[in-house]
Amino acid sequence: MPSRAGIGLHRPIRAKLIFNANSGRPEDSPQQLASILSEMQEHNILPEVFTVLPDSRLEAVVQSAIKAGINLIVVAGGDGTIDSIVGAMVGSSATLGIIPTGTRNNLAFNLGISRDIAESVAILREGRRLRIDVGRVRSGRARHWFLEVMAIGLISDLYPMADEIQHGQLGQIGELLSTFISATPSRLRMILDGHQRLDASAHMMLVANMPFFGPHFQISPNVSFQDGRLDLFTFSDMTKLGMLSYAMLSQGGLVENVGIEHFRIREARIRSNPEMPVLADGVLLGKGSLSVRVYPHALMVMAGAELTGESSATPIINAGAALDG
Repeated sequence: MPSRAGIGLHRPIRAKLIFNANSGRPEDSPQQLASILSEMQEHNILPEVFTVLPDSRLEAVVQSAIKAGINLIVVAGGDGTIDSIVGAMVGSSATLGIIPTGTRNNLAFNLGISRDIAESVAILREGRRLRIDVGRVRSGRARHWFLEVMAIGLISDLYPMADEIQHGQLGQIGELLSTFISATPSRLRMILDGHQRLDASAHMMLVANMPFFGPHFQISPNVSFQDGRLDLFTFSDMTKLGMLSYAMLSQGGLVENVGIEHFRIREARIRSNPEMPVLADGVLLGKGSLSVRVYPHALMVMAGAELTGESSATPIINAGAALDG
């Protein structure tokens, strides 16, 4: 964390602060907001605060802020809050800042952003400003941007129940186990980058943009959100027990497994039979056919010193020069 002695030297910058009081522990939110505003004042950041409500149209809030000339959009919340504004920021000149106050805060983890409010606010000034890749999936009429991972198959069935369990609804444990035990594989037909055709029988498939997803499960240390590619993983040679073991090992960082095939892609079209559910960053999009593609370096973010998906090929932009003024 930078020395506070030089904080007052910063020129003032405007920011749109999107604060979700229901992320993480709602009872902590008043103190969190007070701390965030205090730290921003110390760093000469001038926030316009928007408090998230259940019916808030956050993309419209962000678009309005950018149109008004605000170049720093700060989200104080969890991964879901960030996910809801990505579409308004892709391709824009605005920069996303993150103050992680949610349950998992996986995006912050991937970007090297501390859960400590003082440190995360300091990153808005002293961090690394860089462009990262963003994924886009289409399934039926649904369209969705994603930063972490898109999944098809068993994980898409299990994720909503696992999320409810993590939030204290322990009654879902029985249904989760029942779904896991009764699951059967589907036939996946894939066309990668318009020409490579693959067939596989699998319980699930992942298309990743970041090395870690969900509750800090590591997909692979080789996934990068700066390489202009998505990483497609098929689990065609793994039993359900093997996948369960893989998930347990992944939480500890041990992810090598001969039953997984890995492809780096720009785009893919995928069809499942029987139809499997499609999930993108925790949002269920339907079942069956889908198309997915990467938008390279489409989102500007403020990040910490140590990233999980760093590529030396992507230039890092000076934060102060870009945001001040």
